[in-house]
Amino acid sequence: MLSPSGDNFRGADVKIGIIGSGNIGGTLTRRLSALGHDVSVANSRGPESLRDLAAETGATPVEVSEAASGAELVVVTIPEGKVPALPAGLFDGAADGFVVVDTGNYYPQRDGRIAGIEDEGLTESGWVAQQLGQPVVKAFNNIMAQHLLENGVPAGTPGRIALPVAADDQQAKEKVFRLIDELGFDAVDTGTLADSWRQQPGSPVYVADADADGVRKLLAEATPDRQDAFKG
Repeated sequence: MLSPSGDNFRGADVKIGIIGSGNIGGTLTRRLSALGHDVSVANSRGPESLRDLAAETGATPVEVSEAASGAELVVVTIPEGKVPALPAGLFDGAADGFVVVDTGNYYPQRDGRIAGIEDEGLTESGWVAQQLGQPVVKAFNNIMAQHLLENGVPAGTPGRIALPVAADDQQAKEKVFRLIDELGFDAVDTGTLADSWRQQPGSPVYVADADADGVRKLLAEATPDRQDAFKG
């Protein structure tokens, strides 16, 4: 097992816990398992509901409370409104130096109105980090699951899709960069978590499937005003 600390973390043979088995969670379970990672996956319905996904991928189905156990990287990929209901002490058994990735998007029609986002001006992932009590890396939120599953290509391929990544911890961000590259995409640094509004729903980069130069251009064009369709 490669260490999650420093330059030894290379995105290969990593112990990964995925919380959520929906579109993005199921896709990441498939892709990361196929790349040889040690993947555990959990959802709110319990391990029995994950039997088919486990049989297909070789991932280990677990309870949500066990998803981060020993994990070097934990992916939280559930509806935003469900984040506060995650178990207390969720990350207590995670590996030293573990990284949390938030793939989520806030949709008020689904999640209900979240005052921290609507009234206090928190970015979506800033609010998630507050709820989890852990720093998070915002990634995988602006690409459709089918494209994440099917459209990865080798580095250097013209038009390779790029994914924006935001976080306060540069080392954690770079670990996710390497994983994104392994999945067949380029990564573009959005900035800190406070800058992650540039990749939220309604922003120019959202589901744009642009290459790295295109993503940088779209991030620069973003404005912090939340579109009416994404207000609660």
